[in-house]
Amino acid sequence: MINFWNTYRESIIYALVVVGSVLLLLVATKYLIRWLISKAKKKYPNDEHHRISLVGRILNTLWVILGLIALSFVFISEEKYDIATRNFEIILYIGFVLIFTIIGASIVEALFARTIKKTTASGGDPTSYKFLRYLSVFGVYFIGAILATLAFPALRGIAQTALGGAGILALVIGVASQEALANLIGGVFIIAFKPFRVGDVIKITDDLIGTVTDITLRHTIIKNYQNKMIVIPNAIINKEKVTNYDLEEKKICQWIEIGISYDSDIDIAKKIMKEECEAHPNLFDNRSNQDLRNGVPLVIVRVTNLGDSSITIRAWAWAWDYASAFVMKCELYESIKKRFDAEGVEIPFPHRTLVFKKDKDKFKVD
Repeated sequence: MINFWNTYRESIIYALVVVGSVLLLLVATKYLIRWLISKAKKKYPNDEHHRISLVGRILNTLWVILGLIALSFVFISEEKYDIATRNFEIILYIGFVLIFTIIGASIVEALFARTIKKTTASGGDPTSYKFLRYLSVFGVYFIGAILATLAFPALRGIAQTALGGAGILALVIGVASQEALANLIGGVFIIAFKPFRVGDVIKITDDLIGTVTDITLRHTIIKNYQNKMIVIPNAIINKEKVTNYDLEEKKICQWIEIGISYDSDIDIAKKIMKEECEAHPNLFDNRSNQDLRNGVPLVIVRVTNLGDSSITIRAWAWAWDYASAFVMKCELYESIKKRFDAEGVEIPFPHRTLVFKKDKDKFKVD
């Protein structure tokens, strides 16, 4: 009877110590996370610091689970102590691997963020650093996952059996990973050959024009002029014909094409287009010294096509970049149209003759 009460008292003391330790760890974790977030906000005020909060939640969960396992020693027999101890060690190991993996990924991101900020401030190209940041963070999480599996030696045997004996499973995994691998390789090609960089204005199709904001392991993000983010897998964008408006030189020769009727005066139309282009503020002189000596005009205007119902006249006008060229084109179309109306230059439009069924007999030939 005495031994029973001694054991009961020891169990109560042990349980109180465990509960007290868990509560102490929870309180310590709370204040530690608060302190880390406050320090991080002072150093990086624009960041959300969600990883620090995530570490706090993981630690709190870890303390509770470990506390429950420790309390289970009161209720299980001594024969099961080894199993409970092993579970305690596995959970502790996995928990700390997870925490150190998140901390490692945060450190890698912070280092790359600092490098990207310095590179951008000095006028350099941050594209390679942004891509390497994603690659490095992925590598940290991949190593963390491998370290976590070391806690379960049996998983290696199970994995070998599944991969060696199930051809269908291997085929499914291969097909599922094919697209991801193609996107990863596509991203590597983009970074290596640099058809475009972060910050470049590119055109994929006539409707898809925008600024490259990010290049990740899987996709490229383009911000169009409607302020919408368009996500394109790297494997797809590598197959498309990409027009880069910022590659080497940003200046653009903008075509201003307008069709006039055959009854209109070509010389007046060319004069109007030339004057309106030269008067636009976005136009700049792209002529070389040799062009100036040869008397090449600032804006060249020529007839480029004699169509079925119109004469196409084209003006070559230079702008500093794509945005300036787009604004210039829109405003020139408006101003030229007003000048054409005022000076009697007609822009033809298609005519259509409608024949109704009740009147069809009038058009029959006897």
